[in-house]
Amino acid sequence: MASYIKRGKTWRVFIAKCGVRKSGTFKTKAEAVAWATQEEADILLGKHEQYQDRTFFDLLERYAATVSVKKRGGRWESSRIAAIQQDKLARVLCRELGARHFAQWRDEKLARVSPASVNRYMNILSHVCHVAVNEWQWLEENPLKTVRGPPQPKPRDRRISSEEIDRIILASGYKHDQSPETSRERVGAIFLFAIETAMRAGEIVKMQWKDVDVERRVVFLPETKNGSSREVPLSTEAIRILRQIMQDKGNVFRITVSNLGNVFRQLKARAMIDELHFHDTRHEAITRLARKLDVLDLARMVGHRDLKQLMVYYNATAEELAKRLD
Repeated sequence: MASYIKRGKTWRVFIAKCGVRKSGTFKTKAEAVAWATQEEADILLGKHEQYQDRTFFDLLERYAATVSVKKRGGRWESSRIAAIQQDKLARVLCRELGARHFAQWRDEKLARVSPASVNRYMNILSHVCHVAVNEWQWLEENPLKTVRGPPQPKPRDRRISSEEIDRIILASGYKHDQSPETSRERVGAIFLFAIETAMRAGEIVKMQWKDVDVERRVVFLPETKNGSSREVPLSTEAIRILRQIMQDKGNVFRITVSNLGNVFRQLKARAMIDELHFHDTRHEAITRLARKLDVLDLARMVGHRDLKQLMVYYNATAEELAKRLD
């Protein structure tokens, strides 16, 4: 951000952005602001000479301002970039940046967060360096190419038992013959709906009535995690849940993702169930649906383009497989 100082009858403006430092003097502050705004925009677009004292902080700043903002989920990425900018890594000059800096950063990060989180950070950093090499010429090569990420933890294979489902529903106060009104009751309904549809929490809370076709038994999701839209077929039980809360317009379940998470944690505590995540409903749903749908139809329903990814969620027990052999 530019800084402004009034000196007598003139305004002095100073810019320090992405390693570029400039200053100017103007008759009015409005002129100074206009100049600074244009100069900062030009810096972000790479129109200024590249300075030798640019740091990795400057590179991250430009990436967040010009690349992250255009992405779906850009706010999430920008918040993680801001966190990296607080680390020692951000103070290293771009011309000195090497694999050893990222390896040290990785090891220090692993002491504070999970391997999965470190891998997500490293994916962001890898693309930052890729853009810096191929589009901006801020780096000669990608120093992350030779840095290994931590081993991925085994995928969760948590199934949800019928008893646990009953206990969650009891804790929520949800009734099969009454419209859910409280947040707890709605989360109970969402829990059952998720097990029927294999939809993600974010997809469920964003559902709009205009996208629900009860007659066709389909809900249209205009925006999903992988960036494409899809239609989700609805079971008889899923339709029953929707009919309980049927309205003409607006959000279907009238709840946010954060509120859903908070209430679900309360329900788990009331039901005395440990080690259960809401996302485990997706594992349970996909495993159940695999008994009814072939693999291609199942992948299309749940929004998986990669069948290997689908296998992460498919957790049939040996006993269940044995019954299907007869």
